[in-house]
Amino acid sequence: VKTKNLKSSPVIVAVIDSGVDTLHEDLRSILWRNPKEIPGNGVDDDNNGYVDDVYGWNFLGGRDGRNVEKDSYEAARVYHKLKSKWEEKDLASGTLSADDTREYKMWLKAKFDIVGEINPLEVIQVKRMYKDLKIGDSVIRKGISKEEYNCKDLATYTPSDDKSKKVKAILLNICKGNDNDDISNVMILDELENDINKFEAVDKAPREFRNEIVQDNYNDINDKFYGNQNVMVSNTSALHGTHVSGIIGAVRGNGVGMDGVADNVRIMTVRAVPDGDEHDKDIALAIRYAADNGAKVINMSFGKGFSPEKKWVDDAVKYAQSKGVLLVHAAGNSHQNLDTTYNFPTPV
Repeated sequence: VKTKNLKSSPVIVAVIDSGVDTLHEDLRSILWRNPKEIPGNGVDDDNNGYVDDVYGWNFLGGRDGRNVEKDSYEAARVYHKLKSKWEEKDLASGTLSADDTREYKMWLKAKFDIVGEINPLEVIQVKRMYKDLKIGDSVIRKGISKEEYNCKDLATYTPSDDKSKKVKAILLNICKGNDNDDISNVMILDELENDINKFEAVDKAPREFRNEIVQDNYNDINDKFYGNQNVMVSNTSALHGTHVSGIIGAVRGNGVGMDGVADNVRIMTVRAVPDGDEHDKDIALAIRYAADNGAKVINMSFGKGFSPEKKWVDDAVKYAQSKGVLLVHAAGNSHQNLDTTYNFPTPV
């Protein structure tokens, strides 16, 4: 290529994720910018239905500027939504249509995920640990003068009481067990809170964070012009998407951080993945948005164990493929053999 003096053309890579830090020094210059949109004028300059979509679009935002950051797990949503319909029935209770059979099997899987593996003693232990860590953490934060600290900070911290001494030991053991001194108090407490939310999902339906903020008609796939232009929200919220974008295209050879894998890409940010499980509608419309706005590659680094509106996602995948888009999806973090355990994208 070099001997023939050939030059590559920029490839637009859409990252459907938690957002991207648009201020990051290693990403700013390689972010996709909508050439037809004038930033901040409150006008849909390119008439694509999305106002001020300069860097991409946030399908987890409200018109009032609020944004979904945490959300529930799809298994809990499926379990509670369909519980009254299927709890007293089974496949032998009558002739079911193909769609009902598929829905019933999905509900059984959700039920197993939510109910099937809970150990009451584990619930008590996790809740007790979380309570103790919260108390000790408040003391340590004052002592270190940081709201968020990691195990490197803890190594030089001298506890002032038994509670904080115990918490320091627990946190250091967690870091040691994961061979990672960068694990922070916020990460650990968030993980424990997520575990507790999973336990509690058995008895009560999860809070509908998305519906409270986004306020679209979720059941109508054609109601698609919702959300807002804030694709970053915060550098903490966008952490995963920023990480993924850096692997793909962080500026090469600038002496800052790592070099991205690709040397001539533009990252289009499509925010559709909260801290929790994404919703099928947001993913389907995120794929369509990316395809309609010039993406040639779509990266999706999230799980899809449950897909109640799978047809929406399948149709969006087919639509993107018809435009010559390459879709890349993560294998997941669930140590499953995807040759035998079906997960998105299953064959369409």
